[in-house]
Amino acid sequence: MSSAPLFSDRADAGNQLAQVLLPLVNQEQEARGVKLEPIVYALPRGGVPVAAAVADKLGCPLDIVVSKKITMPRNPELAIGAVTSDGHALWARPRRLDRKQSKLHQAALQEAQAKAQAQLAQLSAALPKIRPEGALALLIDDGIATGMTMAAATKSLLARTPAKVWICSPVAPLALSNWISGWGDRTVILEQPKLFSSVSRFYASFPQVATEEAFLVLQEANKKQQLLGNRQEGTGSKD
Repeated sequence: MSSAPLFSDRADAGNQLAQVLLPLVNQEQEARGVKLEPIVYALPRGGVPVAAAVADKLGCPLDIVVSKKITMPRNPELAIGAVTSDGHALWARPRRLDRKQSKLHQAALQEAQAKAQAQLAQLSAALPKIRPEGALALLIDDGIATGMTMAAATKSLLARTPAKVWICSPVAPLALSNWISGWGDRTVILEQPKLFSSVSRFYASFPQVATEEAFLVLQEANKKQQLLGNRQEGTGSKD
């Protein structure tokens, strides 16, 4: 694999992803014979600029699913699981735990969920008032490394009964391909390299996305769709 970055930045990755997703969404709608409304869901914060480009291209609302890694205090870089703001948890290695280990894992889960809930609260004012029931939910991140947060987010979305959930990302490890595809109805991943050290490796520019920036991107994306919905009957977000 070339050492050259695959994407200049998150916006570029989102535009490339949108070009692939648009005809696939159109094909899905034609195959069903009905207009299956797409809703784009981002994993904040890094997934928001990528997802915003896709939502703009598809002309649909942009929402979020907040999923956080569950880590232990002694090794905060090691993910032992992931949990969403609404409590859908996934563990990396389900196993028997003694009482002390169980308490530690439960405490780590509660801490991660509290962080997810806090982030959702910070971004909630910029989110559309929509429900995914019967819609085509496109779940997007800026890259998939371990797949834990994406899998937990997928569990959360599936519980809300969309018609389908597609897992979408600019890049993910080839080794995770089969595992990832087992979570949603379809996976759309632009690049799946064999050698994968980190998501940032595949971007020329990959700064951290601040909460304030994610809020503004969400707000601007949904304001634009709201304006389009006011002008065009049958488009825009639904209550």
